Amino acid sequence: MTTTLTPDTSESWQVLRRAGKLTGPRIRQALDRLAEPVRTVARYHFGWCDAAGRHTDDGWGKGLRGALVLGGAQALGATPGRALGAAAAVELVHNFSVLHDDVMDQDATRRGRPTAWTVFGSAQALLAGDALLVLAMEELASSPSPVRHSTSTQELCRALLELVAGQSSDLAFEERADVDLEECLAMAAGKTAALFAGACGLGALAADGGPAQVEALRGFGHHLGLAFQLVDDLLGIWGDTRATGKPVGADLHRRKKSLPVVAALRSNTPAGRRLAELYHDERPLKSTGVARATTLVEQAGGRDWALAEAARQRSMALDRLAEVTLDPQAAHGLRSLVDLAMHRSS
Repeated sequence: MTTTLTPDTSESWQVLRRAGKLTGPRIRQALDRLAEPVRTVARYHFGWCDAAGRHTDDGWGKGLRGALVLGGAQALGATPGRALGAAAAVELVHNFSVLHDDVMDQDATRRGRPTAWTVFGSAQALLAGDALLVLAMEELASSPSPVRHSTSTQELCRALLELVAGQSSDLAFEERADVDLEECLAMAAGKTAALFAGACGLGALAADGGPAQVEALRGFGHHLGLAFQLVDDLLGIWGDTRATGKPVGADLHRRKKSLPVVAALRSNTPAGRRLAELYHDERPLKSTGVARATTLVEQAGGRDWALAEAARQRSMALDRLAEVTLDPQAAHGLRSLVDLAMHRSS
């Protein structure tokens, strides 16, 4: 049973494909500047080579954050080329965080293949992540405008600091029994929404947008990022491994306090109390325990709450987008990315 709502998202994927055709080559060129063996680790993570360095083309993810940069710039009348460095930078930052996140969470699978740290070791995976972060800053520095370069760097650094704070909270929650929903939403705002907001803000800055335009697009990205994380958490429990490329139930196995789980734990229902007993038990959670936890999260209302909250965040994202006058076609593309974030299987 999945969380996917299955509308026609072909337009959304067309937007992503167009953005990927621009951003992908820029990222490949950036990776070519790395020394071995870090270059192979990074290329493997992106799906562009196997463990021995032989060429593959397994894909590098959706490229959603880069598409938001390009879409934000175009919505304010700029050409994609004005924002290409920023789009590549955001995707490099995202993948830096993913490489580190896989090590911290000990995740063994991503995008349907073994994670980089399981193939090359934790140290090399972390170094590859560090290298991607440096490359991201180099991509931002490619802006011909010193003013735009300075403001864009500030925008990305702010998103990065919020991302680190969110990831730190996520790790800390695993050791705590008393996490509430506001804390969990704040964690998601840092861990995921901050980079979505930064991506949209960078797009607006690349188009020399005014403060109101930058803030509106940044707010759009913030709410979209929260909706994305809510759907991601739902897929982590009820998704299909064949579509997500990650083992479904892994978060429950680790007793991770994702948003649907925290909503269930704080529900003050019999199912919520039974879920709390499972989560407080220090014994390893076997497959039967994961299945039981999945049922209890749903019975306690965690799934319904997360779906409703995702829809609320979607609505607020579109409200922020409506605050400013945008190029109609580009704005339509941004709205299609909202639908993709909400109605996806991976």
